[in-house]
Amino acid sequence: MDALPQVLLFGILRSGLYALSALGLAISLGVVGIVNFAHGEFVMLGAYLGFWLYLTLSTWLGIGPAVSPLVILLGVPLSAAALFLVGRGVFRFTMKPVLRQPDLNQMLLTFGLGILIQNLAVIILSPRALDANLPWRFELISLGFANVTYARLAGFVVSIAVVAATYLVIGRSRFGKRMRAVAQNRLGAQIVGIDVDRIYEVAFGLSLALAGIAGVMFIFQTQVSPFLGLGTILKSFSIVVLAGLGNLAGVVWAAVLLGVAEQVVSQYVPNGGALRDGLFFVIIFVVLLARPGGLRRAA
Repeated sequence: MDALPQVLLFGILRSGLYALSALGLAISLGVVGIVNFAHGEFVMLGAYLGFWLYLTLSTWLGIGPAVSPLVILLGVPLSAAALFLVGRGVFRFTMKPVLRQPDLNQMLLTFGLGILIQNLAVIILSPRALDANLPWRFELISLGFANVTYARLAGFVVSIAVVAATYLVIGRSRFGKRMRAVAQNRLGAQIVGIDVDRIYEVAFGLSLALAGIAGVMFIFQTQVSPFLGLGTILKSFSIVVLAGLGNLAGVVWAAVLLGVAEQVVSQYVPNGGALRDGLFFVIIFVVLLARPGGLRRAA
């Protein structure tokens, strides 16, 4: 059991990126009412934008390894802004026409959009995985009871800061209150003068902005490839299901549960490394059977 603190710490650190990825999907589902199966591909695009900025500045300006984390963090506002604009455009020209149509039409649209983006990335950007080769990625910080790498810690801190800022905007800002009103009762929001379609458009843009930031955070931990999105959407969807569909408040706790569960399985279950990557299927199956309302109903 000596390894337990290390296992729990790794699981918690992993959950930061999970929460950031899943929160965007939860906003798309909870506010707009669209299950965006292309969400993982937008995370992938955010990762490429961050990688491109890092590679460009490092090469052209001769930036050394010591400040490379700061260069990557510059990709956070860039990817967020770019994906926010893309999200508003995607909603206006593709999602809005099917918003009043059956849910199946919406799901097929986003599924097809995801396949299109992935294949365009393969053709334009190459299927080869790219690695930032960060020299400090595996350097350890001792916390006394456990060790953690700089990369994991940096990714967790930024992810949680963005998640907290998003909750603050949703809970305290005027736009956030309007967004929650639309999510609770679309017709009632229209009656009191809220422009529902504009709220939908901005909320969808926000969901993709969070996806873009999550993509940048992936650079700290893994390689960037056109196939990054599949695993991301599956784990994000399992978190959303565990939290309760449309329940934004439960995303963080659901992400922590998934992250810790993955690390525990990987450490203590025979052949756990292989089983860990399929754990989200088990979570979706069990939650849908035993507690379809997710953590929301448990609260």
